Amino acid sequence: MGEVAAVIRRFEPDLALLNETGPRWRLARLGRALGMQVARDPWSPLRRRVPNAVLARPPWRVVRHRLHRFADVRRPLNPRGAIVAEVHGPDGARLSVCCTHLGLHPLERLHAVRELLRVCRDGPALVGGDLNELPDGRAVRELRERLTDAWALVGGEGGETFPATGPTARIDYLFVSAGFRVERALVPAVLPEARRASDHLPLVVDLALPGAG
Repeated sequence: MGEVAAVIRRFEPDLALLNETGPRWRLARLGRALGMQVARDPWSPLRRRVPNAVLARPPWRVVRHRLHRFADVRRPLNPRGAIVAEVHGPDGARLSVCCTHLGLHPLERLHAVRELLRVCRDGPALVGGDLNELPDGRAVRELRERLTDAWALVGGEGGETFPATGPTARIDYLFVSAGFRVERALVPAVLPEARRASDHLPLVVDLALPGAG
């Protein structure tokens, strides 16, 4: 948890989208350490976790959130889904934020993306996470038909995020709806704590909200 917190503190994002978050108590501790609100999957005694999370830093706040479980899951012991959060910020800003982690089977990913586009359709919207797919994959291409790949706008070549110790694949993304201005996108491959925090490198994106001057 310490390295993850160090990376988030380094960039001080208003919003952080996390996958494979580990036990709920560890996620809660991370939120307290960072002073960020945590939106995660609800506890259930009957169903396995979908460990994605959206973290919000004041004055941003999650006013409501829910877990959407994907219908097509090829590995039932590793269920997939998305945290869908309504986030409010300064000056009346309102965002729909979807944090997801797609599966390993191409058709499963494609079905999941189609579900995502239905549940995250109210704009302005952000959709991000580990998509387990390269930019030329069918699921990513379908997302690009409705949303904009932030890295493709300003990141240039590269953007590989996996594996963290020697990245060769760009499989982590942030997609934005119309109206956002993407000012910067980076993958901090030279940051030691980023290479230690996870088996993926983080994607950091600076955005201007729709309607901002």
